[in-house]
Amino acid sequence: MTDKKPTLVLIDGHALAYRAYFGMPATFSTSQGEPTHAVYGFTNMILAVWKEYDPDYFIVTFDRGDTFRHQMYGEYKATREKMPDDLSMQIDRIEQLVKAFNMPVFTKEGYEADDLLGTLAIQAAGQGIEALIVTGDRDAFQLVAPNIKVIISGRRFADREVYDEAAVENRYGVTPKELNELKGLTGDSSDNIPGVKGIGDKGGAKLIQQFGTLEGIYDNLDQIAKGTRAKLVADRENAFLSRDLGRIV
Repeated sequence: MTDKKPTLVLIDGHALAYRAYFGMPATFSTSQGEPTHAVYGFTNMILAVWKEYDPDYFIVTFDRGDTFRHQMYGEYKATREKMPDDLSMQIDRIEQLVKAFNMPVFTKEGYEADDLLGTLAIQAAGQGIEALIVTGDRDAFQLVAPNIKVIISGRRFADREVYDEAAVENRYGVTPKELNELKGLTGDSSDNIPGVKGIGDKGGAKLIQQFGTLEGIYDNLDQIAKGTRAKLVADRENAFLSRDLGRIV
């Protein structure tokens, strides 16, 4: 007998596809010249996860174009380069491959893969299933909770780390639930989320440790050093916008 919980692996399809695309030499192709290096790399990644964790359930999620965040803030992800054409065609092949493995593919117009990962993980955890989110996106750390862990790769996909609540707090100085409050202060240059100019990870974490939320910070500005207070006042609107943009729905 074993008391091992059933396990669901949730794959961030676009994150792994990008990693495979840039991590493999662009020399793989079909006899007709169709590039396949991202497909090959992606396949190796999901097989490695499958072998290591032997999950009972396996779901892959993908983005589908612009989202409600683009409507909230027109500059959201505006600094990112367009997906390379030879990756775009491989995304279609990757989806075909995932379906050939009989793994469900989840997408939803107007939402990002992160939102689907979060929704599915919370639904699974509520049923006593351990959810393992495999991604390259640290935004997913805000989802970490009892029965929900995030597996994120290092410089190589083989150098994977598993983050539980303690690991997140040890790295950032705040709890997973507080990470989005922190993002309101620090922003995220990779997604072009502005945050509060001049407040970094360490300074932001200290404010969250002391006051808990953005509301707590702004309700207690008189307790904050003059220089930091001026930055917070100048970028108040961006702080709350950044928190909303960074929150997984």
